Amino acid sequence: MILHAGDLVRLDVIDELSALAPVHAVSGNMDEFGGGTLPDKKVITAGNWRIGLTHGWGAPLGLAQRVKKMFEGEKLDCIVFGHSHSAHLSSDGGVMILNPGSPTDTVFAPYLSVAILYAEEELKGEIIRL
Repeated sequence: MILHAGDLVRLDVIDELSALAPVHAVSGNMDEFGGGTLPDKKVITAGNWRIGLTHGWGAPLGLAQRVKKMFEGEKLDCIVFGHSHSAHLSSDGGVMILNPGSPTDTVFAPYLSVAILYAEEELKGEIIRL
């Protein structure tokens, strides 16, 4: 499956990605195709793992903590977020925090990237530099 953490810019990107695999997407601050078209956050189940998906907001400093707070009360194994366009992989209280970065924009990042989230017997994230 493909998780897209917002800033699709064009809604038809979901159709293009759907040709590869099922897509779960949330809205980002650069998405101008109408409020309410995509949710601000969602929880996806992949095997035995629960994954929170959101875009994020505000300054890059503290972004990972803000997105974790969005899912307070949810029992999650991982949170995938975007917004900063800068790759991030950490663990906070047993919850993996993953930002794949951006495959198209390096304004706030030193390199282009995507991520793979292996949701098998073990949950593992990997940042792929492009």
